[in-house]
Amino acid sequence: MSETATITSRSMVNIPAKIRRKYGLKQGSKVVFLDSNGEVKLLPVPPISELFGADRKCKNILLRALKELEQEHRRESTD
Repeated sequence: MSETATITSRSMVNIPAKIRRKYGLKQGSKVVFLDSNGEVKLLPVPPISELFGADRKCKNILLRALKELEQEHRRESTD
């Protein structure tokens, strides 16, 4: 999807309605501007409420990775 916007004299940009609807951007939504390889990208920042419980998911992934590393270390030490 491609949309065009104009920068105002006050350095403001209106995000086109199609983009706002697609990404659920509303008044008060946070966005981040990312400068990457000569491009400027606008990325939505998820509300903190959407991150609730994310630590549990990451914790499980980290625990699994640590167990795998420990098993690999044990195998290497017996070789």
